[in-house]
Formats: sequence, structure tokens, C-alpha cells
Amino acid sequence: MVWLEVETKVPLRDSEVKNLRNSIKKIAKLKKKGKKIDDYFAIKQKTYPKKSFRIRNMRDHSELTFKRPVKKYYTKEVVVKQEFEFSLDDSEQKEDMLELFKDIGIVEWVRKDKRNETYSYKKNKKVSIEINYVKHLGYFMEIEYLCQEKEVKKATKLITKVLRELDIKPGRVNNKGYTRLLWDMNKTGKKYFV
Repeated sequence: MVWLEVETKVPLRDSEVKNLRNSIKKIAKLKKKGKKIDDYFAIKQKTYPKKSFRIRNMRDHSELTFKRPVKKYYTKEVVVKQEFEFSLDDSEQKEDMLELFKDIGIVEWVRKDKRNETYSYKKNKKVSIEINYVKHLGYFMEIEYLCQEKEVKKATKLITKVLRELDIKPGRVNNKGYTRLLWDMNKTGKKYFV
């Protein structure tokens, strides 16, 4: 089943994180804290890749994820992407897959190291609010709703509502991807799997 990720992202100054966290706690409940290290891969090229995928290592498996923009649903504040995810259950599968990538010219091009706090919106548990710290980039707030196509309009309205509840002005939203921001800063931090 193909899921749609409906989301928005707001860069934060270090000085505003504490107050925003307090505001989030009024409308949402802390669900989890964690760290995510994602390695991104694409066909080797000198410019920013238009298509890529990531591998995220978990405790007992790895996940391979790629996303496809669904621009017909974009608004000024919200982006929508199709999300495809595969689970790699053991290291042998992963090693075989990385060898295949290497053979067909796919290389690792950026690493994203993110600490996050995830909150569940009290009025609708499908809405998650995250405070993220991305190495080299700083703090961001993300609001996300994972759904099927029939719920995209509802998800967009809810995300916009949460932005207003948190008193975030529309001009603060910046949905440029973390990988693009890291690439532009030349902070790729590769692990060199392949």
C-alpha cells in the first residue's frame, strides 16, 4: 500500500526551541525521543540528485525508503510525497544490495544525523509534531500526517490548523529538504558504504 506523507517544516532559532516545546506540550503529548541516522544514495553525478533513496539502520533491521513528490497537492505551507518503504531483515541482504548499487553506479552522497522528539497531537493522533535537531543545520519543527489519498485535504487543513495554534506565521515555513540544505552547505558527511 502506498502512503502519502503530508507535512510542513519550520526552521527554528536555538533561542525559540524551549518556548515552542512548551507550546507543543499544551496541544500534544510526548510519544518518543530518538536519533535517526540516514544514508542517502543516488546515481553518481556532480550536481544535486533529482532522485534518491535512504537507508536507515534500526536495531534489528534496516529500512530502505524513497519518496516521490505529489505536487498537485502542494500548498504554500504543506508538501505531499508518496512514501515507499522496504525492510531489510539481515546484514547479508543489505551487503548484497549495496554490492548491486555499487555495480550499477549508485553511490552514497549524503548522511543525515537527526535527533528528534515526537509528539502526538491531542485532537488527532494521526498528526505528529516533531522538534528535530539536524547536525550541521540546527533545529526544525515538522508537522506530519501519514494517510491515503482520500485524506490529503483533511491532513492539509489539520497541519495548517496546528501551525496557527502554535502561532507560526506562514512565512516561517521552509519545506526545502534536509538533504538539499546539507548539500548546499557542503556538509555531506558520507559513511562510504559503496
